[in-house]
Amino acid sequence: MPVYVLATLDTKGAEADYVRSVLQQQGIDVVLVDTSCVGPVSVRADVPREEVFRAAGTELEQLQQKQDRGEAVAAAAKGAAALVRSHWKAGRVEGVLGLGGSAGTTIGTTAMQALPLGVPKLMVSTLASGQVRQYVGDKDILMLNSVVDIAGLNRISRTVLREAAGAMAGMVRAVSQSEQADDKPLVAATMFGVTTPCVQRARQVLEEAGYEVLVFHATGTGGQAMESLVRDGLLAGVLDITTTELADELVGGVLSAGPERLTAAAACGVPQVVSVGATDMVNFHAPETVPAKFQGRRFYQHNPTVTLMRTTPEENEALGREIARKVSASRGPAAVLLPLRGVSAIDAEGKPFDWPEARQRLFQAIRENLSPQVELVELDAHINDPQFAEAAAAKLLELMSKKQPVADE
Repeated sequence: MPVYVLATLDTKGAEADYVRSVLQQQGIDVVLVDTSCVGPVSVRADVPREEVFRAAGTELEQLQQKQDRGEAVAAAAKGAAALVRSHWKAGRVEGVLGLGGSAGTTIGTTAMQALPLGVPKLMVSTLASGQVRQYVGDKDILMLNSVVDIAGLNRISRTVLREAAGAMAGMVRAVSQSEQADDKPLVAATMFGVTTPCVQRARQVLEEAGYEVLVFHATGTGGQAMESLVRDGLLAGVLDITTTELADELVGGVLSAGPERLTAAAACGVPQVVSVGATDMVNFHAPETVPAKFQGRRFYQHNPTVTLMRTTPEENEALGREIARKVSASRGPAAVLLPLRGVSAIDAEGKPFDWPEARQRLFQAIRENLSPQVELVELDAHINDPQFAEAAAAKLLELMSKKQPVADE
């Protein structure tokens, strides 16, 4: 199978052709995809730009007449993603390598994000030394700093592009030569520092039962990555102990996983056990980064760069309704487990975030809004007590054992 190289050949033709030649010298088949719109192209593409824009549901001539660069880039990104995804499903894509500035990076990484975990993805970008979360998202995308602008071949750009081609060649060979996993079914679990004892004990129980457990740090990207793997069909079950990202989304913290958090397992019918780990807190960076509107709230300094803010009873009630609403939409087996003695290491009797009223508003909102079809289990335990962890793991094992195929709507 070939590696797909994505570039705007009207401005990055020589550079893309150089990458193609280096890959071919290393015995890698290449499909060069032109994602440009406006200027003349001097390098032959294996997939011309007309085909890319057609995959986006539009025609190249229409975009050229409009002369709207933003619209053209958006269409190229959409088309490249659709094209690469369809070719991958047909077994024709071994990896994707992109190169470009802001437009090329948007196009290339959009296509990469359409592919599942494990397909090699490498983006040579002028933006790779800065904040790249918007380009990487929840995928395994390697960003390589171009150092100089991708505008001509010179001793620096050739060096970086050779590195990129070599890295891609190594990745595809490593994937093709890798041994298959031992086929243990995969389970995802969400964890925060303040719920670590719970997840560690639950993981032991699940591993002893023959499952491989993937633990995701609930820091925004962690929750997004887990949801993505669920939608890719890779997981047998989800132990969503730590739903703290919902609090950041609701209140405005820095670790939100977005509004789609806690929806993938429900939509895909994947068995899930959900709890309320760390919903007592909203995350900020150093104290001076906390918005002024939160002055007077209850805070805890987790470390010099992490400031935690206690969620209020009103916020907990809203979180309870949100959790109940999302889990109630489950198309597969689901259960919610409530630890009545505290939801995090600092939400327990005598701890900084101990606030019984807030906990009760959270629990009551879940009780009142959860569908009768979803089992609700209340335990007179703290979330980090071994009996709570063991009960959560046992419940997930039970749900996975009776999982039935979900019919498409």
